[in-house]
Amino acid sequence: MGAFCLIASQRALGERLPPQGSRSMPFMDDVRAVAPALEKYRQDVVLGDLWNRPGLSPRDRSLVTLAALIARNQTIELAFYLGRALDNGATPAEVSETVTHLAFYTGWANAMSAVTIAKDVFAARKIGTDQLPPAAGPQLALDEAAEAQRATRVAEQSGGAAPGLVQYTADVLFRDLWLRPGLAPRDRSLVTVSALVATGQVAQITYHLNRAMDNGLTKPEAGELLTQLAFYAGWPNAFSALPVVKDVLEKRPR
Repeated sequence: MGAFCLIASQRALGERLPPQGSRSMPFMDDVRAVAPALEKYRQDVVLGDLWNRPGLSPRDRSLVTLAALIARNQTIELAFYLGRALDNGATPAEVSETVTHLAFYTGWANAMSAVTIAKDVFAARKIGTDQLPPAAGPQLALDEAAEAQRATRVAEQSGGAAPGLVQYTADVLFRDLWLRPGLAPRDRSLVTVSALVATGQVAQITYHLNRAMDNGLTKPEAGELLTQLAFYAGWPNAFSALPVVKDVLEKRPR
């Protein structure tokens, strides 16, 4: 998509949605009035080049970007990128499940902040609750062997210090949330790893990146995920995660 279309879609989205107080997304002219170089980088590098790289689909780039914005509670651009995710092929159900999933991996308040923005995006596009995943229903099959290994590892790490945390990790996260069918396991892993990188949670990346690749994420996609996040979470977070990502990729058989 060219720069003109991107700006047109941004302006159209801004016209449809009521501003969130004084924190509405600035238009191109607003950015140019404050930081002309920033506006040029946004158009030429971020929207003009990064989003067109072949290593990660536009849909996946959208999910990665949404995860970073929600994880960092950066709501100014969230409406624009929610709309972009829907335009890029993410379904309303997948967006809904992304917000729900990230409540556990980035904090409840961050998810609630995202809800206030997503509500207006959904309303503008006439997305009703009939297009969203139900609160409860049939679940995906659980890999009992993998879950047993994970539970053993967590129990050893906790050493009995936080039994409630261990219980909720098993019962709510891995025996419920991760089994919800509204978001494929590969995509849950994609947004989880993205959120971890975006918030500097390096210690958690090894497990979840390996899980992502077990769920179907490829090595080139993992590298592009990190490249995308350099722009949306900052170079320091991307480079802090880089040694861990490199180690995981080098140890993977394919």
